[in-house]
Amino acid sequence: MHKLIEKAAGERRNLLEHECLALLMEYGIAAPRHALVKSAGEALQAAGEIDYPVALKIVSPDILHKSDAGGVKVNLKTGDELRRGFDEILENVGRNAPAAKIEGLLVMQNIKQGIECIIGMTRDAQLGTALMFGLGGIFVEVMEDVSLCLLPVSKDEAADMVRSIKGYKLLAGYRGGEPCDMDAIADAILKIGALAENNPEIAEIDVNPLFAYPRGVMPVDARILLRGSQVPPTNGDLEHT
Repeated sequence: MHKLIEKAAGERRNLLEHECLALLMEYGIAAPRHALVKSAGEALQAAGEIDYPVALKIVSPDILHKSDAGGVKVNLKTGDELRRGFDEILENVGRNAPAAKIEGLLVMQNIKQGIECIIGMTRDAQLGTALMFGLGGIFVEVMEDVSLCLLPVSKDEAADMVRSIKGYKLLAGYRGGEPCDMDAIADAILKIGALAENNPEIAEIDVNPLFAYPRGVMPVDARILLRGSQVPPTNGDLEHT
């Protein structure tokens, strides 16, 4: 069992975001520069090393949707903005999720907008383990424009997953836009499949969004749920019960 998964399983929780990013990086998926901090002073030091602008995110095993709790600030350009953002996040989370255990805040490199994609994995006792790919935002939430494939997934199958969605034209360079790096997207699908195959303790993976660029991809947020872990409520009641 991977040491990060073993630690989280021992604490009966899911992986925290920086742990998810560390696992993705181990499997060859580049992640934004980031640092877990415990104080505004540590945040300022980390931002100086990462370089502005940066984003701030709450880190808590009890908060599944950070934005709903007021736990995200983006495009912070100065130390003053960072310090205010740090205080506001703690105030928001204290009000919206007062019972949540706070592990710290994540200072993260502010990533250039790309084409928003999503890669997911889920397990079914009868069907097996499936990978999912689609475009993010309205495409997955409203149109449910996704492709699915059971593991193991081959290189050709990963490429087919990318080509088979209705929104593929956006990736291919809609209205003269530069096409996204299809090989990098398919490669990310394969690597997340390998992560799932090698770690049966993982119940669910959600990389959303994964920004796709003309050269490469970059995960901006990731969630990994473990079998038997305590899953926070997702119905808008952010208090951990």
